[in-house]
Amino acid sequence: MKISKKKVDDQNLVLTLSIAAADYAEKQKKELSELRRKAEIKGFRKGMVPASLINRMYGQQVLVNSVQDTISESLNDYITKNKLKVIGEPLPVEGADKNEWVSGNDFEFKFDVALYPEINFELTKDDEVVYYTITSTAEAKAEMKSNLLKQYGSLVDGEAAKEEDFIIADFENGDNKVEGTYVALRNVAEAVRPAFVGIKAGDELNVNVNEAFENETDRASMLKLSKEELAALAPEWKMTVKNVKTFADAPMTTETFDKIFGEGVVADEAAFDAKIEERLKAEYTNEADFRLQKDMKDYLIGKAAMTLPEKFLKRWLFVATEAKFTQEEIDNEFPMFLEDFKWQLIRDYILEKCKVEIKEEDVLASAKAFAAYQYAMYGMNNVPDEQLESLAKSILSQEKDSRRILEQVETEKAVAAARELVTLKKKKISVKNFRELK
Repeated sequence: MKISKKKVDDQNLVLTLSIAAADYAEKQKKELSELRRKAEIKGFRKGMVPASLINRMYGQQVLVNSVQDTISESLNDYITKNKLKVIGEPLPVEGADKNEWVSGNDFEFKFDVALYPEINFELTKDDEVVYYTITSTAEAKAEMKSNLLKQYGSLVDGEAAKEEDFIIADFENGDNKVEGTYVALRNVAEAVRPAFVGIKAGDELNVNVNEAFENETDRASMLKLSKEELAALAPEWKMTVKNVKTFADAPMTTETFDKIFGEGVVADEAAFDAKIEERLKAEYTNEADFRLQKDMKDYLIGKAAMTLPEKFLKRWLFVATEAKFTQEEIDNEFPMFLEDFKWQLIRDYILEKCKVEIKEEDVLASAKAFAAYQYAMYGMNNVPDEQLESLAKSILSQEKDSRRILEQVETEKAVAAARELVTLKKKKISVKNFRELK
């Protein structure tokens, strides 16, 4: 077995493997013998099938297997001995296989090999990255306060229905009658909605349900009929309004404060307002930190100024994904992949250079934060720690979620390490302008 190397450039090599018959003969012989030992063919006792018959039946596939095993072992040995930092795996040079697959022949194979770039840069206080300080306004505080009171509000009886209100109504069409149906005015078709706005308890209205409720599935469910039954009826129904329901903000009471912030945390409106300011500041800090992650990643990618073997990477992606994506699809998504790939390399470089350790408790804490966020989406802001930990462990038991959270922790740790080394150039900005940043 001989392997020769041709350097194409700093990141691309071509390895040529020259395989003599003697290099794969032993593997070939061993596999054929194993097949003969196990073969059960009518007319022959097990293990007594003539070798010539086994060779005729399986010889070509065994030849291919033996040569491919030899290739794999030889490439791995060469890469290990020469300490090559290989991206992905070697790929056969396109159009280079001129071999005649006959047992006893010598073979020659060429492989494209791509190498990781060398990363070596230092971060000092001369490196500057912008860190935004978002300024809060009275309007923002009032908006958060209003949203919280709405979130913990309730449905109450109303007078004339407004666009965001609900009505409770009976629907009648001949012998078909449905009582006490809830109708959200925002779900009524826009062209028909004005006829619903302003109606009160006791009002009657002839409604073309096909026009008013455009989704067939929702329409049938609301009228408690199958789609087929509904389609067989005239679309005109008489609607009688029984009640109007509107959302009312939660009152400024101790009970409301306890629901929002936890029991005994807030006692009066002044403390409520202080908590609003605290929450707003925390929210803005989270947004600023998230933005810093993006800007720091961009800065470090530019600082590293690395190049990658893009042509090879596109081929490797096509092969690695087992042709699940077309080459055109890969080309379209490649710029995003390239940035992510560069960041992975830089992130690993910083973690190693700064000797940052990722601990199990770091990953669990991140999973708990994600669990808390999920609960908060449903208005549950004071979930017990043991409940959060239980959901966090469930999340981490899923391979995809666990990998995503680990990568998030690695990114946070790498950015935190870089943050200590560079100068953060603080810049005040309004929340409106901040959210318009690209």
